[in-house]
Amino acid sequence: MSDPARDAARSAPSSGSSENSDILDMKNEDGWEDAEPDEEETPFISLLDDEVFMDIYAMLNHCKQNYNFDFLEIRQRLALDFYGSIKLVNFIRSQVHRGNKVSPDITLKDIEDEKYLKPVLEDDALLFSLDDLPEVMEGVQGTNGKEVSNESGKLVSRVSELEEELRRIQLQFDNYRASVSETLDDRWNEKGAPGSSGATGTEKEEKRDDDSHYFSSYSYNGSFSSRGTTSLLKCIDIHETMLKDAVRTDAYRDFIYNHKQLFAGKTVLDVGCGTGILSMFCAKAGAARVIAVDNSAIIDKARENIFNNGFADKITCLRGKIEEVTLPVDKVDIIVSEWMGYCLLYEAMLDSVLWARDKYLKPDGLMVPSHMNMWVAPIADPDYIADHIAFWRDVYGFDMKAMQAGIHEDAQVLNMPATTICADPFPFLQLSLHTTTVKDLSFKRKWEAKLKSDIDALDGFIIWFDSFFMPSGEDLVPENARAEEWAKAGKKGVAFTTGPGGKETHWKQGVMLIDNTKETPVARKKGEHLAGVLEYAVPEDNSRALIVGLTWQFDEEKEMSQTWKMR
Repeated sequence: MSDPARDAARSAPSSGSSENSDILDMKNEDGWEDAEPDEEETPFISLLDDEVFMDIYAMLNHCKQNYNFDFLEIRQRLALDFYGSIKLVNFIRSQVHRGNKVSPDITLKDIEDEKYLKPVLEDDALLFSLDDLPEVMEGVQGTNGKEVSNESGKLVSRVSELEEELRRIQLQFDNYRASVSETLDDRWNEKGAPGSSGATGTEKEEKRDDDSHYFSSYSYNGSFSSRGTTSLLKCIDIHETMLKDAVRTDAYRDFIYNHKQLFAGKTVLDVGCGTGILSMFCAKAGAARVIAVDNSAIIDKARENIFNNGFADKITCLRGKIEEVTLPVDKVDIIVSEWMGYCLLYEAMLDSVLWARDKYLKPDGLMVPSHMNMWVAPIADPDYIADHIAFWRDVYGFDMKAMQAGIHEDAQVLNMPATTICADPFPFLQLSLHTTTVKDLSFKRKWEAKLKSDIDALDGFIIWFDSFFMPSGEDLVPENARAEEWAKAGKKGVAFTTGPGGKETHWKQGVMLIDNTKETPVARKKGEHLAGVLEYAVPEDNSRALIVGLTWQFDEEKEMSQTWKMR
């Protein structure tokens, strides 16, 4: 039987601050203001007919051009205050309502009746927007008032015309920008189409490398079940998903803003900039220059985001692989990148980050983040096995074991309840981004564990990583340091975990289920010891994929082994 509460715990967003945290919630930062909710726009009904407008000046200009009726000039000529303006509006509307023609030669006597303070139209947008109109100029009445009044009215009318012209130009600009954006979107779709890579012809297709599917997946405004896949069915907005991962994005934001002294006046390189959010964090923190690089067409969206937020003078966007583009500087002070994949190294983007470090980072430069600690632990989850594996052996009385074929060949990405871990996690690898080399990314590591509870069977293994952001390249992080404890202890820098002991992230955990169909599962007792070897390898046909291999052995029993693919 399926346990709804358990399934909810596995798939629902974690509770706590990450649910309520907004990646741009800068309430503790000077210069940031809370966003105002969008208000529903109220249409402006013409004073003289039934035409409807979404802008007050467009409506008044309509009356002037089509009826030679200049509301602003009349208002100025009569030197009306706020209440006088209300009377003028309602007088005009009452005359129109009666079918009378309204003359521009309205006098104060015409609107002196207090009844014109009562709105003729319910929810008249014009009445609510009178304060948005140009102020009535003083000194227009008296024995010589008419001449001055006429000149003042002409001036106010001219201001109105100029404001309306400015609005038209702004609208044209907005339409132009939308048109350019649409053109870019069309170009992305052409470049992102399988087999195109932004070019036509068989010759170009033959030269396509195995990175192209990876970069094209990030050019969508929609993406993923598995980061790095180009399947449209799986592309459900990767960029939105990552930005809404508050654990991930808050960590970068908090480190950058809490260490503004490290970024002030510095040159920063953002490798794989995506939407440009990390680049804008750095610019906001005071970086003198940020170079944002991405080989995906999302760079065009990043460029627009950067322009719209006023950072175009600080952030330079470059399209291409970091290994192939030419930076406008010889060296940078800081490299920031969100390169982490499932099980940390799936996608292998770290290769490019390390290449950029070796070529561009100053000797005393900083890598953000700086350290990664990786963990493995055995799991026992009979409920999940019953619901998703054994389920196929009896589906409404039918044996559908054919559906199980290959189910144990691929690693899964799940958010596992902490209760499924049946032994203390083992730290099998640390990557220090200041010293790690590409050769370190394919490895074999011994691991061991001792069961902390009785289990019906060993169902598989779980892998996750912890990220550490340290303010100096000289800072050390112990290989067995756990991010959740690091933060609680008040250690320097910023850290977060992708493990089941912390808030859920979009990385979740890599789950390797054991194929127990070949042999009868064996119940195990608390205190039993198991050990083995964990291997990360890259398949020859896809440098972005990953093969995870594990061996395990209980004391003197037969050694078991299995491999899982991430592709």
